[in-house]
Amino acid sequence: MPKMPLFAAALAFAGAAAAAAANNPELNNPLPRHFPTQERFQREHAAKPGGAAGGQNLTYHGGPVIHSARVVPIFWGPSWGAGGADAATATHIQSFFGQFGTSAEYNTITQYSDGTGPIQTTTLGNTSFFDSTTPPANATDAIVQQEILKAIAVVGFDASTIYEVFLPATSFASDGTSTSCGGPNLQFCAYHGHFSNAGRDIKYSSMPYPSCGGCQAAGFTTAQNFDHFSCHETREAVTDEDLNAWFDRRGFEADDKCAWVNLFISGGFGYQPEWSNKAGGCVATTP
Repeated sequence: MPKMPLFAAALAFAGAAAAAAANNPELNNPLPRHFPTQERFQREHAAKPGGAAGGQNLTYHGGPVIHSARVVPIFWGPSWGAGGADAATATHIQSFFGQFGTSAEYNTITQYSDGTGPIQTTTLGNTSFFDSTTPPANATDAIVQQEILKAIAVVGFDASTIYEVFLPATSFASDGTSTSCGGPNLQFCAYHGHFSNAGRDIKYSSMPYPSCGGCQAAGFTTAQNFDHFSCHETREAVTDEDLNAWFDRRGFEADDKCAWVNLFISGGFGYQPEWSNKAGGCVATTP
């Protein structure tokens, strides 16, 4: 077989890469599952045509959604327990999840569906897991996954549950070379994903402490900043549980498009708007 000239081969490779990116828009997003910091949001969303609160609707890419979701918050570290510095914040987070799944802010995502039906409003549950051991300063993605398996061994596994790991201020999260507040390469505030274990598809999120300005909303308490993370990552995990369902042409998920747009407080809880295909923009029912 004759060899392809080097220049022609390079062109062919570039064409193939472009085609792959066109077929999988997530490839156009450098950090697809990350909740962007305010700086990243301005650079990657708001500053681009059709970005942030304008333009391009989400499209469906064939993957599953969670029809009737549940959430298990995992509070890792002694500060979350009774008498700890973050005990009141843990109670607040539990209260947030106690009402969020049946709220108007969650109802916005019921317009999205997969081949077996639409997302439904739901009671997210009242199960929490407290681990009083001290997490490492750098809670890598692999370490967070191990903590989730530790919790599942106690609370059980459910395919429609999102296991959300809340870290204390003494730790930061890392995903590859990117880190949250407190880490050496601040790129994200939180993130969600999924991993396989013993034939189970486990949905989860890493929820680092909002200890830097890039992840704090003006006028929000620490607990309300965690609410912001929680509404963002929970809705994205529901609409794009395996990272192959609902996102836009650049690979940005619903809450990424509205992450730092017109944040608000309702009922004492902190929220961001949610992208609505029906409205063609970011919507908040109780701004």
